[in-house]
Amino acid sequence: MTRRKKGKAVNGWLILDKPVGMTSTQAVSAVRRLFDARKAGHAGTLDPLATGILPIALGEATKTVPYAVEGEKGYRFTVRWGTETDTDDAEGRTVSTSDLRPEGSAVEALLPRFMGEILQTPPAFSAIKVDGERAYDLARAGETVELAARPVRINVLRLVEMPSADTAVFEAQCGKGTYVRALARDMGRLLGCLGHVIALRRTRVASFVEADAVPLEALRAAAEEGKEAARRLLLPVEAALSELAVLNVGQNDAARLLRGQAVLIRGRDAPTDTGPTYAVCKGHLIAIGCIERGELHPLRVFNLGGADN
Repeated sequence: MTRRKKGKAVNGWLILDKPVGMTSTQAVSAVRRLFDARKAGHAGTLDPLATGILPIALGEATKTVPYAVEGEKGYRFTVRWGTETDTDDAEGRTVSTSDLRPEGSAVEALLPRFMGEILQTPPAFSAIKVDGERAYDLARAGETVELAARPVRINVLRLVEMPSADTAVFEAQCGKGTYVRALARDMGRLLGCLGHVIALRRTRVASFVEADAVPLEALRAAAEEGKEAARRLLLPVEAALSELAVLNVGQNDAARLLRGQAVLIRGRDAPTDTGPTYAVCKGHLIAIGCIERGELHPLRVFNLGGADN
């Protein structure tokens, strides 16, 4: 006897405007419960202190999570000068203080040092694994955590304003694996005044922007209104694939792709590069694959015909 899977077959992206104080795992669980979805995951962890865009994939959209995770992220954050904490944010314990405060010109002059590809040492309180354990678990247990610096890319970093001598607001656009908390820590050290993040908002993940974001309370209200109202807040599964090439295929080729078989690429408008490409048939996502020798070879196929109404 086959056991029925718990939850419904809900497919799509919910771009949550995560509230402060909630972990990414808690956010995913809340969204999954509201949709009664069988499967859910997120594209890029947000700290409890942070707010903003947390893309949550439901059902078949979980197969596209890697393409969202690899995309550029946007942040707006506030740094408080004069104090460094063990977590590099306002939730941590003070470890050092300074009476110095930087001038705006000094902050502006420093920013180019953090642009482009740089080496960054992640915060001790991070989800990076050390000998199989999360760094934050070791740090909370009182162990000394030493993480190796690793390359990250920061494409944009600008000073927005300095509301007071103690605080500065920045905007950043950066690649995967960049820690804004570490950025604040390192800027404070180089300026000689120390610093930590007191507010952080993520404004972009890949193609997902703030205009797509749904506050948790709005989602709850829609769910109370009814199933259809909640599902109108979902973006399609292929919303995470906007930076990939797209290939339109006929029904016969779609059937082959769904069986895991390669199809010959035809037509003048067919993609010619060898990067990831997704195939659609009559507007429906069929597969993601790679192009080799004039054929599309499927890597992931999508079963979007079995969604519950």
